[in-house]
Amino acid sequence: MEFDAVRMEIPDGANLIIGQSHFIKTPEDLYEIMVNTAANAKFAVAFNEASGPCLIRVEANDDELRQAAIANAQAIGAGHVFVLLIREAFPINVLSRVKDCFEVCSVYCATANPVEVIVARTAQGRGVVGVVDGSAPKGVEQEKDALQRRAFVRKIGYKLS
Repeated sequence: MEFDAVRMEIPDGANLIIGQSHFIKTPEDLYEIMVNTAANAKFAVAFNEASGPCLIRVEANDDELRQAAIANAQAIGAGHVFVLLIREAFPINVLSRVKDCFEVCSVYCATANPVEVIVARTAQGRGVVGVVDGSAPKGVEQEKDALQRRAFVRKIGYKLS
């Protein structure tokens, strides 16, 4: 077995959700979740089929995100993995609905940070072992940091004033 760290390409202003699913209708179901949960969002989902023709199945309402989702899914190269790129919404707006999708087995990450996907290669194929999401901690939050965090989530509308 060998391991690769595969860097994801996240277009400017986009967020990324990577997960594992188990069925060919995943792209359509995630498309419906996106339009029903975040109607104004721009997005694309690419799903690596793991049997039959083993195609990358894609649904999108934005061509730039479509191309990036395909490129990321190809780079991962593991069956039953999906890559969802989102603009004009955030993972927090859709993540619970994505997790509730009948086909979704797990979600590896939901982020706008730099991401590396750790992929294992065997004689059978490739599989996602995990992800490296962002950077390592640089210290422990102090009171001024907590105040800044609380102010930030209120500024962007996720907490009451």
